[in-house]
Amino acid sequence: MKERTAQGRWEQVTQRPLLALAVLFAGAYAVPIVDHSAGHLLTAVCTWVEWVVWGTFAVDYLVRVGLARRRREFVRTHWIDLCAVVLPVLQPLRLLRMVSTLILVGRRARMASQIQLTTYVAGAVIGLLMFGSLAVLSVERDSPDGNIRTLGDALWWSFTTMTTVGYGDHAPTTGLGRMIAVGLMLSGIALLGVVTANIAAWFIARFEKDDVEERRQTEAIEALTEEVRALRAEVAALREPSGRP
Repeated sequence: MKERTAQGRWEQVTQRPLLALAVLFAGAYAVPIVDHSAGHLLTAVCTWVEWVVWGTFAVDYLVRVGLARRRREFVRTHWIDLCAVVLPVLQPLRLLRMVSTLILVGRRARMASQIQLTTYVAGAVIGLLMFGSLAVLSVERDSPDGNIRTLGDALWWSFTTMTTVGYGDHAPTTGLGRMIAVGLMLSGIALLGVVTANIAAWFIARFEKDDVEERRQTEAIEALTEEVRALRAEVAALREPSGRP
């Protein structure tokens, strides 16, 4: 119980600093893509920041494993976190660092009880749109057959892809770009399902509340009706002796 409390304290203390590092990672990831003419020094600094942020999340995962009461169960139930920590080491691609950081941020954000579902979904939509646009722009801009050349094109493509509209005016031509498109489509469908389920749950809860109130009123009316019947029976019983000759 003491170890579990220590783990909870660690997660509570590190939540905001890790989210701030995630914002720093977003800036470091975006600068070399948006500013295509960025110098070697700026690109190297941004890459270094990305690795530092990812390394911080990796250390956070290891600390949480160390503080967990049942470490094997923790690793088994947090296997997505483990994959996010290991993947960038196996293949040091900027896209994998971005995906792993998004996963780790999302996993930590879900632990915060003060973050409501609506806020989480809105943040997920904005994050996916931003990172999806930057990721597809980074792999499609230099493609000979590519038609996503600017950040505006990438944002428009990401929005139409996440909403599964797909006008077809912009589309990825590289294999990695198509993988990003598949991820955005699946994420868009999942987020739409979460929003729909949340709205449906709200209506169901509202209807159940109305049904409970209606049943309570019906039971109160039935109880009053029984009391009236009992009073009528008593009155009738009192009148019977006086009515005899």
